[in-house]
Amino acid sequence: MSELQESMERVIMGPERKTRVISEKEKRSIAFHEAGHAILHHLLEHANPVHKITIVPRGRAGGYVLSLPDTDIFLRSREEFEDQIVAAMGGRAAEEIIFNQFTTGASNDLQQSTSMARSMVTQYGMSDTLGPRTFGGGSGSLFLGRDLYEQRDYSEQAAEEIDNEVKRIVQTAYTRAKSILTENRDKLELIASILIEQETLDRTGFEELMGRVMTEDHTPTPQNDDQAATAQ
Repeated sequence: MSELQESMERVIMGPERKTRVISEKEKRSIAFHEAGHAILHHLLEHANPVHKITIVPRGRAGGYVLSLPDTDIFLRSREEFEDQIVAAMGGRAAEEIIFNQFTTGASNDLQQSTSMARSMVTQYGMSDTLGPRTFGGGSGSLFLGRDLYEQRDYSEQAAEEIDNEVKRIVQTAYTRAKSILTENRDKLELIASILIEQETLDRTGFEELMGRVMTEDHTPTPQNDDQAATAQ
């Protein structure tokens, strides 16, 4: 299974680049970035579970979270799209919480988030503001790019409303991501510290760490007999 997973990751992300020299500052930034993604995938009801987290560079990525559904999925709900966007914004949110700055590491996350939000609005009718209809046709040259030759079947006003709705969805997701990670900063710092130390976490190790922290968060402080009597 390890060889199959390595083959899959090589095809999706590219080969590992263990020889790449990364400064301690950049390594720490990547660790918190990936920890932010992973924690949100774990906590959000409709996000895919985490199978692996690593800060070992692969392809063009400095690190990544491999999240896969446990079952085959043929239909997606609005709630699933919204949680996936929140999880995608976790890296940027973690950077702001810990370092109070942004890096270029969130570039691909922002592209994916914007693309999902636009699909929700223009293809799947998942916007209360714009209603149950689609915007834009699918005709166009595959060689020159579909967006360039998209069939425009909506007005300039509708185009502005689409942009505003996409912005609202993405901004709301970012606010949620930042709020959840702020509330779970102890988990964020723990996962990041483990990644800095050992670089990779599998699903079992990650879930054990999250379970341990969550148990500690909700375990009441033991009381002696005098304290118990006073409380009663």
